[in-house]
Amino acid sequence: MIFKCSFPTRWADFDPNNHMRHSAYNDYAAEARVRLFKKFGLTMQEFERLKIGPILFQENTKFFKEITMGDDISVEVLLLGVSEKGERFKFRHHIYRGDGKLAAEIEILGAWLDLNKRKLTVPPRIIIELAEQLNRTKDFEIIPVSKK
Repeated sequence: MIFKCSFPTRWADFDPNNHMRHSAYNDYAAEARVRLFKKFGLTMQEFERLKIGPILFQENTKFFKEITMGDDISVEVLLLGVSEKGERFKFRHHIYRGDGKLAAEIEILGAWLDLNKRKLTVPPRIIIELAEQLNRTKDFEIIPVSKK
């Protein structure tokens, strides 16, 4: 499944040089993930009911083309990696300008947190199904998990 969503940019996304703020790119990537989860029925209320939530360990952004005020953007979310039991994940986000040019690429590494125990956990089946359906990158990998 290809997951892509579009956004109109906002005045607050830009710096005095008329460039999108670096942190705004990450905000749109996070919003795209929230919308992806919601598409699978994983709303914030459902995460609360399941007592599970995503956490990030790393976030890396590469910038290619500038986005200026008034540009609309789209964000594509791809699965870059997942551990065997699904407890860790990597996503790659492509952020495109309104003219279709790639403006930025964001990669994140995260895991699922049991909200009661405050420890990493294996996610429920619905999250595994999401990972199975989402388009994978060409360099997709199985993430090793250390045994402690």
